[in-house]
Amino acid sequence: MRAIGMILAGGSSRRIKELTKNRAVAALPIAGNFRSIDFALSSMTNSHVQNVAVFTQYNARSLTEHLSSSKWWDFGRKQGGLTIFTPSITDDNNLWFRGTADAMYQNLSFLKKSHEPYVIIASGDGIYKIDYGKVLEYHIEKQADITVVVHDMDSDFRADRYGCVTMNEDNRITGFEEKPVITSSKTVSCGIYILRRRHLIELIEKCAEEDRHDFVSDILVRYRDVKAIYGYKLDTYWSNIASLEDYYRTNMDFLKKEVRYFFMMDYPLVYTKADDLPPAKINMGSNIRNSLIASGSIINGTVEDSLVFKKTFIGSNCYIKNSIILNDVYIADNSHIENCIVESHSTIRGDYYHKCEQGIDVVVESGDRFIM
Repeated sequence: MRAIGMILAGGSSRRIKELTKNRAVAALPIAGNFRSIDFALSSMTNSHVQNVAVFTQYNARSLTEHLSSSKWWDFGRKQGGLTIFTPSITDDNNLWFRGTADAMYQNLSFLKKSHEPYVIIASGDGIYKIDYGKVLEYHIEKQADITVVVHDMDSDFRADRYGCVTMNEDNRITGFEEKPVITSSKTVSCGIYILRRRHLIELIEKCAEEDRHDFVSDILVRYRDVKAIYGYKLDTYWSNIASLEDYYRTNMDFLKKEVRYFFMMDYPLVYTKADDLPPAKINMGSNIRNSLIASGSIINGTVEDSLVFKKTFIGSNCYIKNSIILNDVYIADNSHIENCIVESHSTIRGDYYHKCEQGIDVVVESGDRFIM
C-alpha cells in the first residue's frame, strides 16, 4: 500500500455524558468485544497499510492500554507498525493539541520521515469496514487534491452532528458545511480523507502560519472552491459515535443479523485486543432472547434485546431489556433494568428497578459485591 495511516482519536464528547468521563470516544466499547477504534485500525491492516499513527489526547488511559500491543491488528513489525502520539511539552511548545490540524503539525516529523506518497486520515469513532486501497485508486483516477469518503444518511438524521456535503454529477464536492443547523443535503463526511503526503505537509504548515488548527474547517471548508475535492461514496454500513443516542443505536444495530454478519462473519474481519476469558455461562433457569453475551459473563436471569459485555454477572430473577450492560458489571438478584446503558464496573444492588420511559439513561452505581 502506497499510503501511511493517521487515526485521530483524541476527542471527547459531552453528548455522550458519563460514558466519556473516564475514556475517549475512540475507546468506547462496541458490540460486546470491540472498541470504537478497532474498526479504523482493522480497515488499515486489511488494506495493507503498514505504517499507522494514532493521535490521542482526552482521557487517553484506557485507549492507550487497549493499544499497548499492536500485534492484535498485525502491526507488530520491524518496519512501520503502530505509533501513538500524545501531546508533549517541549522547549518550543507547551500546549495540548488545539485541533486536528495542530495535532498533525506538532508531530509533523512523522509525515516528513515517511516515504509513502499518500496519507489516509481517519477518525477513531467511526463504525465501518472499507478497503482504503479502492479509495486511493479512486483518488488517483479523479486526479483529486483531497478525497473525502461520504455516506448517504436517512432523511431524519441530525445534521448538526455531521459535516454535510453537496456534490456535482462528477462527485466533486461543491459545498461543505460543518455541523449546520439546517441543510438540504443528506450526504455526510465519514471523517476519512486521502491526499498526497507532501500536499498535506504544505497545508498543515500553512495552517500553523495563520494560527489555524482544525483540519475540517481550516482546510476542507476553506479550500473547497480552490482545491479539487471529491467524494467517494461508502454504500455499506457506517455509523459515527457523536452522541449517546448514536452510541446506543450503533450497539443495538449489532442485534440485527445482517449487521452482525457483516462485521463478525464476512471477510475481512474486524480485529481487537483479546482477553483470556472463559466462554459466557448461561445457567439453568435463565432466558436469553435476541441478545449478545460476551465472554466471561455469567447469566442467571432474563436478557432480552440487549448486549451484555465482558465479565458481567447477572443474578437470579433479573430482567434486562433493551439495554447495554458494559464490561465488569455486577447486577444482584431481582433487578429490573430497561432502556438503559450501565457503565463499566458498576455494582447494582438487589431489588433495583430502573426503567427509562423516554430516551436512554446511563446508570452508574458503585458498592460492595457479594456473590453467593
